[in-house]
Amino acid sequence: MKRPSPLDSALIRLGTSMANRGGKNAALAVLMFHRVLPEPDPLLPSEPDASTFSVLMDTVASHFNVLDLTDAVRRLRDGSLPPRAVCVTFDDGYANNCTVALPILAAKGIRATVFVASGFLEGGRMFNDTIIEAVRIAPGTFDLADFGLGAYLLPDDEARIHAINDIIRKIKHIEPSARSQLTGGIAARAGLRGASALMMTHDQVRRLHRAGIEVGAHTVSHPILVGLGAEAARHEITAGKHELEAIIGARVSLFAYPNGKPASDYDGRHVAIAMEAGFEAAFSTVWGTADRSSDMFQIPRIAPWGGTPLRYGLQIAASYRRRN
Repeated sequence: MKRPSPLDSALIRLGTSMANRGGKNAALAVLMFHRVLPEPDPLLPSEPDASTFSVLMDTVASHFNVLDLTDAVRRLRDGSLPPRAVCVTFDDGYANNCTVALPILAAKGIRATVFVASGFLEGGRMFNDTIIEAVRIAPGTFDLADFGLGAYLLPDDEARIHAINDIIRKIKHIEPSARSQLTGGIAARAGLRGASALMMTHDQVRRLHRAGIEVGAHTVSHPILVGLGAEAARHEITAGKHELEAIIGARVSLFAYPNGKPASDYDGRHVAIAMEAGFEAAFSTVWGTADRSSDMFQIPRIAPWGGTPLRYGLQIAASYRRRN
C-alpha cells in the first residue's frame, strides 16, 4: 500500500472536518484489528502486513486525534472529546501484536488497546486458527464427511479460503467443549499437531503493558457467550479479567465481547456481568461510532478496509455519521 499523496491527504482532511466536531456532539471511532502479519498471507487476505499497517497508522495519526482508549471513554462520557477522535484496538492476543505491531505503534506514538483471551496464552490456539492452519496443510482433497462437514477440494488458495470460512461458519456456535473436540479431530485429520506460537506469552503481555499499550479482557476461552449457562459466562468474563490483572500487576478496566454481535453472540445478561465485574466500558463489533448517548457497555467499533489510504481515511470519516 502506497502512502497517501498530498491530494489524498487534502481529501481526507476535508472529509474529516465535515464529519465530526469536538465537544458534546463529538463521536468516537474505535478501530478494530486482530493480527499484523510480518508478510502477506494468502489465506489471511483481510489481515494487514507490517508495511500496510504502517501506512494505515500514518494515515490515522496524520488526520485524526488518536487517544488512549480509557481516556477516550471518560471524555466521551463527559463531553470533552476532541474532533476526529479515534482509538486503535486489537482482539484476541496474537503474538504479532507485540512483535510486529508494537514497534510500528511506538514509532508513531499510538497507544492502542489489546483485548486478550487469557486462556490461549503460552502456546494455545483458538479454534478458528486451528481450522486455518489445518486447511493450510491439508491435502488437495480434504474429506470431513464423517464430521458432518462434507468434503473439500483444495486446488488453490481461493478454495482453501472458501473451505476455512465454510467450516468456521458451520462450527462457530457449537457448544465449546464439543467444538473443541471436533476441531481437534479436524486438526488430526490434516496432520496438524503440537503447540502453537500464534498467541502471546505472559512476558509479551507484560511487554505491551510496560510500553503503554492497554491490556483489556476478552474472556478466557473466547466462547459465544449466549451458548453458555449463567455461571459459565460469569466465569469466562471475570476469570479472564483476574488472570490478566495477575499477569500485568494492574487493573484491567475494559472488556470486549467475543465475536461481538448483540443477540447472536452476547446479550443483556452479559452486559450486566461486565458491569458487575468492575469494567469501565465494554465493546461490541457493531459497525459505527459512539456518542454521549451510547451505551458505554456496548460501544461499537469499525474495521475499515479501503485498499488505499484515501479510502481508509474516508471510511473512518463516514463512520462518524453512523452512531450507535
